[in-house]
Amino acid sequence: MTSQLLTVAAAAPRVHIAAPEQNAREMLALAVENADASVILFPELAITGYTCADLFGQARLLDAACHWLNWLAREAWEKGCHGLLAVGAPVRADNQLFNCLVLLHGGVPVAIVPKSCLPNYGEFYEKRWFAPASARLSDSVLWPLENGESIPVPFGEDLLVADRSGGVVLGAEICEDLWAPVPPGGFACLAGADVILNPSASNETVTKSDYRRDLVRGQSARCDCIYVYAGAGDTESTTDLVFSGHGMICENGRLLAEQLYPAPGSVIRAVVDVERVRADRLRHGSYMESVRPAPYRTVRLTADLIDSAVQMELLARRPAERLPFVPDDPEKLDGRCAEIARIQATGLARRLAASGAKRAVIGLSGGLDSTLAFLAALQAMEQLGRPASDVLAVSMPCVGTTKRTFGNAASLAQLTGAEYREIPIKNALDGHLADIGHSADLYDTTFENAQARERTQILMDLANQEGGIVVGTGDLSELALGWCTYNGDHMSMYGVNASIPKTLVKAMVAWHARRMCDGQPHITRVLLDILDTPISPELLPVAEDGALVQKTEETLGKYDLHDFALYHMLRGGYAPQRILEMACLAYPEVSRQKVRETLRTFYRRFFTQQFKRSCLPDGPKVGSVSLSPRGDWRMPSDAEAAEFLDFE
Repeated sequence: MTSQLLTVAAAAPRVHIAAPEQNAREMLALAVENADASVILFPELAITGYTCADLFGQARLLDAACHWLNWLAREAWEKGCHGLLAVGAPVRADNQLFNCLVLLHGGVPVAIVPKSCLPNYGEFYEKRWFAPASARLSDSVLWPLENGESIPVPFGEDLLVADRSGGVVLGAEICEDLWAPVPPGGFACLAGADVILNPSASNETVTKSDYRRDLVRGQSARCDCIYVYAGAGDTESTTDLVFSGHGMICENGRLLAEQLYPAPGSVIRAVVDVERVRADRLRHGSYMESVRPAPYRTVRLTADLIDSAVQMELLARRPAERLPFVPDDPEKLDGRCAEIARIQATGLARRLAASGAKRAVIGLSGGLDSTLAFLAALQAMEQLGRPASDVLAVSMPCVGTTKRTFGNAASLAQLTGAEYREIPIKNALDGHLADIGHSADLYDTTFENAQARERTQILMDLANQEGGIVVGTGDLSELALGWCTYNGDHMSMYGVNASIPKTLVKAMVAWHARRMCDGQPHITRVLLDILDTPISPELLPVAEDGALVQKTEETLGKYDLHDFALYHMLRGGYAPQRILEMACLAYPEVSRQKVRETLRTFYRRFFTQQFKRSCLPDGPKVGSVSLSPRGDWRMPSDAEAAEFLDFE
C-alpha cells in the first residue's frame, strides 16, 4: 500500500522561566516519550520561556539557550528521536535578536525561521526585544556547536524543510503571524509546504480560545494543509497574563486533536495524511492562482519523516468513518439533513417556477429514493406557497411490487395531501414484450429494463398532460454504479437526489421521520417502515407468498461499502489498495474477501457505466462529492478500469 501518513505532535512542556537547561531537559523527556512521532512542535521561545521580558537582552541567557539547544538536538537524536524537533528560541543574527523556530534533526539545527509579525500592542511588547523577519540581512546563521566549531544554518522566513524523498514538506509561522491579514504560512503552502508549524505564546482572555481555534481551522482549510499549533502553557509567568497551553492539530480544516489548559508536560498527537492534502490541492484548480510568494529555499533532511514500514499501523490509528457521508454526531446530522433538504427543495422550487410547471410528477414506489424525492417535492411546493396536491404521486405496480411497498406509497401520498394515482403496468409490459418478440417468462435484463422504461414513459406523458415536470428519484450511489435503466429511471426533468448517496438518503428519510413524529405520527410510522424495507428495484416477480425476491445489496454488495469507496476515491483521491485497507479497518465484521469483491464491483461498474452519467438530467449539488457531467465529474465513457482493478 502506498500512502503518506505520519504522526505529528504538539507539546506543552513545563516551563522554567529563564532556565534553558531545565527547559531542554523537560523537552527531551517529552521527545523520548514520543520518539515515534515524525514531528514534535514545542511552543514559542520554549527554550527560555516566552515571559523573560528584558532578560532577553542578557547575553548569558542567549548563550545558554544556544548551548542547550545543541544539547537537546544531540541527546534526542542519540536516544532514538529521529523525527523533526521544532523548538521556539531567541536567535542572534545581523546584530539583532529574532524570535525564531529552530528545527532540529540529525543531532544539529538544520533551519531557523524568524517571526514575521511582532505584536506591539496591548499586553505585547515584542518589538522591545526582537526584530521582525523583514529586518534580517543574512540567509544563514553561523551556529556554534558544542565542540567549538560552527556550522552555517539556513535562516529566513522563506524556508521550507523537506524530508529526503520529498514525502513531506514543512513550513512555519509563529504566533502573531497567524493573526495577520495575510499570514506567511499561506505563502509557504503556495511554495509547497504540506505542514505548517506554529509555535505560539497566545495568552488567554474571554472567548479568545474560540477565536484562536477558528483561525487555526480557517488557515488549515484555506491553505489545504496540515496545521500544528503548540501554545505556551500555564507554567509561563502569570505576572500579568495567563497562558493555556492551547494545542491543536488540523488537517484541511478538520480538527484532529486539541488540548486547552492541559497538565504541564502534556502532548497531543495525530496521524495526518499528506496524500489527502496534495489531492485536495490538485482538486482545487484555483489553488495556485493566488499571489505568488518570492522563491522559497528548501532544506533537505538526510532521512525520511514518512516511514513506509509503519503505514498500516498509522492507518489503524486513523480510523476512517464507516459512513463518511453521514455525520456521527446527532446534532450535526440534524443540521446537515435540514440544510440538504433546503437545497433540494430550493433547487426544485426554482425549476418549477422557471418552467411554469403546474405539477411535480413523481413515481412513488414506496422505496427510499422515491420517498426522499417526494418529500423534497412537498417542501418545494411549501416554499412556493402552493398546495401539496400540486405534487402528483404515481404508483405503477407490476410483477415485482410487494404489498408492503405498494401500501406505503399509497399511505404516504394520501397522508401528506398529495394527489395519488395508481397505474398498473402489467398489461402494457406484456404488450410491449410481445411486440418485440420477448417471452413474458424470460426474466432477464430486457424484462427488467422494459418495466423501468414503461414507468418513465407514463411519467413523462403525465407531465405533458398535467403541465408539469418529472422529478427524478435516482441517488448518487446508483449513478456511481450505473444501477439504473438507461433512458428509464435514469431520465427525468430534474433529479433532486442526484448528489445524495444511498447512506445519506437513509439518514435523510430518518430525519424527516423524526421531524414529523410529534405533529404527524402516522407519516412517521410509514417512513420508519420504508426505512426498514430491503432495498430493491422490485423488477422480478415476487415469491408465491408475495415476499420480495430481488434485493439489491445481495447482487451489488453493501451500499455502505460502495459509498465508502465512492467518497474516498473522489474526495480523497486514494488508490484502490488503500481504500481496501481502510474499509477492512472500518468494517472488521466483513471478511476481507467480501470487501475486496465489493470494491471490484464498484470500480468495474464505475468505469463501465459512465455513459449513463454523461447525459444526466439537471439536479442540485448538495455536497463535496458529486458526479454531474456539467460540473464535478468529467470522464470519457470508454475509459478502461484495468488499472483500478489491479489491487490485492
